[in-house]
Amino acid sequence: MRTSPLRRPLPTAAGRFGPAELRLALAAPRPAAGLTSEWRLVDGLRTHTRRSADPGTGAPPVVLVHGLAVSHRYLTPLAVALADTHPVYVPDLPGFGLTERPGSAYDVPRHADHLAAWLAAYRMPPVCVLGHSFGAEVAAALAARHPEVVRAVVLAGPTSDPVARSRRGQIGRWLVDTLREAPLQAPILLRDVWDARPWRVSATLTHSVRNAIEADLVRIAAPTVVVTGSRDPVVPAGWRSQAVRLVPHARDVVVPGAAHNVATTAPAQVADAVRLLLTPTSDEQVTPHAHR
Repeated sequence: MRTSPLRRPLPTAAGRFGPAELRLALAAPRPAAGLTSEWRLVDGLRTHTRRSADPGTGAPPVVLVHGLAVSHRYLTPLAVALADTHPVYVPDLPGFGLTERPGSAYDVPRHADHLAAWLAAYRMPPVCVLGHSFGAEVAAALAARHPEVVRAVVLAGPTSDPVARSRRGQIGRWLVDTLREAPLQAPILLRDVWDARPWRVSATLTHSVRNAIEADLVRIAAPTVVVTGSRDPVVPAGWRSQAVRLVPHARDVVVPGAAHNVATTAPAQVADAVRLLLTPTSDEQVTPHAHR
């Protein structure tokens, strides 16, 4: 296992989220900061995507996958941070954000299959898929079930730690995390839960704790990085290390000062980790490690 250095010094603002980020997160479907909204019919569902323009660099697309109670909104700071070098797409999973709500809550494999169908609808080349929290479970399942569409994988704050793989265990850790997060994220969470409906959030949590992500991690063939905040109580060091060991080609990046929502509150650092993964130098290649 290797812990990757970031390419530039960490700013002291890791863990912050201010009014400008909040306005950007709540802007859709209006254009804002180079991001626009569009809808496509995917497996019978009108699916919303927040996306950036293609910067013309020839770099592969990056697809950001949100967690279980949220949507594209909280990932918009990261989308903007990546948009100068990569085309960025942030789809809302079925039932979340501005995507049509199906009658039932999808489990992890069904979300992964929907995401594969979404990629086919966009006719994209193999992408870098970044999933945060429950979205990391979906990203891992996508890479395991549809390896041909995945060029690289970023698992940001992946759930769930087997030591706390229960509704009570996860809720308890998330409550601790709320004390470590920037308070202005709360309006986004409230809006997202309202859009999804509380029953869907609850059902998705049940799907999450019943999903053994380890079975997908060992099947990921693409280069992978696991990104966590140093103050993340949902993904403690032991689980992060176990996740990295399970993936055949993986390294980890720890962002000092950030908690579970590292993709939201430390977008520059996470964007650097993505760029480093996609453009490795001769002495920074992702090296396979032995399973333990």
